Amino acid sequence: MKKTSVLDSFEQSIEDNAGKFVPLSETEKNELETIINAANKTKNINLRISAYDLDKMKKKSAEEGIPYQTLLSSVIHKYLNGTLVDERAVLKSMELLKQYC
Repeated sequence: MKKTSVLDSFEQSIEDNAGKFVPLSETEKNELETIINAANKTKNINLRISAYDLDKMKKKSAEEGIPYQTLLSSVIHKYLNGTLVDERAVLKSMELLKQYC
């Protein structure tokens, strides 16, 4: 007897709409491939930052268990995508909300 698993909402959405999906045209495939390839390419850069900031970056990366260049790249990526969060600002906002709730 085959065991079936329960689909999460995203998987169920795909299942429900499977008949509506339309294959990409060759042009669309090429455009998508170009975007993916560009996103996966990395470039080396020279960056001047203070010795103090570099030292802090290296210490933070050691705490996270990743190379400092990877952490720096992640910070830049999150900033550019609007997902970099200032923890102190979030905590301050939470404290302010507690005062009014």
